[in-house]
Amino acid sequence: MTNTGHESNAKLNLYIKFLKEQLAFEPQSAAVHYNLGLAYSHKGLTAEAVSEFKQAIECDPELAEAYVNLGGLYAEGEPEKSIEANLKALEINPDLGPAHSNLAFGYLRGGLPEKAVIHGERALELMPGSPRAYQLLAAAHIEAGQLEASVELSRKMIQEGLFTGAAHFNLSIALRAMGEEVEAEEHARAARELGYMASEN
Repeated sequence: MTNTGHESNAKLNLYIKFLKEQLAFEPQSAAVHYNLGLAYSHKGLTAEAVSEFKQAIECDPELAEAYVNLGGLYAEGEPEKSIEANLKALEINPDLGPAHSNLAFGYLRGGLPEKAVIHGERALELMPGSPRAYQLLAAAHIEAGQLEASVELSRKMIQEGLFTGAAHFNLSIALRAMGEEVEAEEHARAARELGYMASEN
């Protein structure tokens, strides 16, 4: 780890210590539990982060961001819980872009591309510069059979320099499905040169 990395980790540890001390005085503070959850997330301590976000929600059931972050932590291993948490966040605040993005990911993984498209489009409306929202929506369009829409979106990503490895990869998949083998291979090669592999999608 670099010196900068050591310093950053040391500061994060101090911040966690400070928040835990705050909880001794404010055990029912949703904000402190939430911030501690974020700090644990940054350290990669998933179980601890999940616990803090849950406690934040117990203290304030209307804290939509806690549901979003909880859903994000569940995304890889427990997609059903992720979807449930993010839907709850949207009940509280329908305009939370990260919740729509998380749902697009969850529905895409769960084999429901039409729902993924709906939430991907909304995520992109709310977060117009988000490379992740672009990537998820392009992939969702492919899975939903909306190939031209995916091609258009991926070309826009490449033009704007957004997550270009994923854009070239998704573009190659869509073009190949449309029978455009030569151009598809060009974009597949570009994706590989940028270090983007299929397993990352």
